Amino acid sequence: MTNQTETQASAAIKVEDLVTHYGSTRILDHVNMQVNTGEIMVIMGGSGSGKSTLLRYMLGLHQATSGSIKLLGHDITKISSQEMDDLRKNMGVSFQGGALFNSMTVGQNVCLPLHEHTTLDENTIQIMGRMKLSVVNLGGFDDLMPAQLSGGMIKRAALARAIVMDPKLLFFDEPSAGLDPVAAAELDDLILRIRKALNTTIVVVTHDLDSTFRIADRITVLDKGKILMIGTVEEVRNSDNERIQSLLNREARHVEINADEYLKELTGQKE
Repeated sequence: MTNQTETQASAAIKVEDLVTHYGSTRILDHVNMQVNTGEIMVIMGGSGSGKSTLLRYMLGLHQATSGSIKLLGHDITKISSQEMDDLRKNMGVSFQGGALFNSMTVGQNVCLPLHEHTTLDENTIQIMGRMKLSVVNLGGFDDLMPAQLSGGMIKRAALARAIVMDPKLLFFDEPSAGLDPVAAAELDDLILRIRKALNTTIVVVTHDLDSTFRIADRITVLDKGKILMIGTVEEVRNSDNERIQSLLNREARHVEINADEYLKELTGQKE
């Protein structure tokens, strides 16, 4: 169910009729989705549903077959690489594994975007980095190396780096993956606090239902590259769609595997 009050003016992100391919295989099939300014949109679906693929295209990492993706009013399927680089200054990304540089301290990791994209003096950069580490409850940890951090701390340090330039758009790829329930809940709380403090528009790709129901304003449910539904937590929970209920209730699907076809696909012989 799509919110009927959505308007073009309120859209921070607008995906229209997006089609993507990997080789000859269609991955995303005419996807339409709008994320409103200041909203937390969670994209969920089973393995192979296309949710991580959709995230990569919204980040401008791949070129779509057709359709458009508008971020802050800019169609990233049409802009130049320089324009895309400029737009990325308004985007923060927190990757699944944290993606911290092991040879750099936590503070250096967090401050890296400021060194790369601004002309601020070093003292100002260090202050801003320490401020963002405090926001994610890592104040005083800036001189540690990533190897000295727990999994939850790595996730929070990665979040500090993602928000160090106060982005208008913030993207998460499986933020709670590998975390215990307490650490995952703490990260969820941080996401909510950051949205409130910065009025940031947030897109989260996850399979974690507890996290989804805790932080989402709306949920996009993907299956086999198509959108099954977009709605509030309550609307998705009450959906009568069989596939959505299977996802929510963690019901296994019976999948027929043809050995000959599988071997052909592995060896690149499949047409």
